Amino acid sequence: MQTFRLSGFLLLLLCFSVDSKSCAIALESSADDSSVAAAPSASPALPAPKPASNEHFNVGVGVQVSTLGIGGEIALPITHRSNARFGFNAFSYSHTFDKDGVTYKGSLDMRSAQAVFDFFPFNFGFRLSPGALLYNGNKVNANASVPGGQSFTLNGASYVSDAASPVTGTGKLTFSKAAPMLLLGFGNLVPRGKRRFSMSFDIGAAYQGPPRATLALSGNACDSTALNCRAISSDPTIQSNILAEQAKINKSASPFRFSPIVSFGVGYKF
Repeated sequence: MQTFRLSGFLLLLLCFSVDSKSCAIALESSADDSSVAAAPSASPALPAPKPASNEHFNVGVGVQVSTLGIGGEIALPITHRSNARFGFNAFSYSHTFDKDGVTYKGSLDMRSAQAVFDFFPFNFGFRLSPGALLYNGNKVNANASVPGGQSFTLNGASYVSDAASPVTGTGKLTFSKAAPMLLLGFGNLVPRGKRRFSMSFDIGAAYQGPPRATLALSGNACDSTALNCRAISSDPTIQSNILAEQAKINKSASPFRFSPIVSFGVGYKF
């Protein structure tokens, strides 16, 4: 500051000894130099903050083929090592078969919806997936018939279908409407990082409880001579044999209280 004041004093003396125009130019140059010298140095720019990760805003969708049917699923990330996954399945199959002289036209209808929690304990794609079938509409329906004059058996007892009123009926096999499930698998429907496509595999089971079979027959059943006929609905012996057949079906189907699940799927992350 003292140097600047001394330089200004010398310039004033110069103004008295030279023309005023040269004095004005010198004063302007001196003022510009002092303003540059007095200007503070600029602070270094701070690094721009990194954008927040949008990992938790991704959504994965996929299609799958499994023992529960053909369906789709959607997954949302919960933490870096876990997802919530929801899906649905559907499948239908018809088949006609004969058993003990009774013809059954059966239909397997599979309808279900599930929710699972995918947990990835390691850095690769292996996961544990506990969950539940929130809706279990899997069932078997059948229409039963015995042509008039044809013999059939119920609980080991032989009958003949009345030609005037042949035997007909229905059968059904159902399960609990909800079922806990546990799956083990590989693959992540919401892959972490930049990868978009994924493949998955699941294996496990759902506990859907003891199957419940119902069998109802109508028409007339005759003895082996086809002469002594009576209505099935009003004969206690025939009704008892029908209930015994129903119990046999329940016993034969008891292993299906555990529904095995194997599935393959492909997915895409948005």
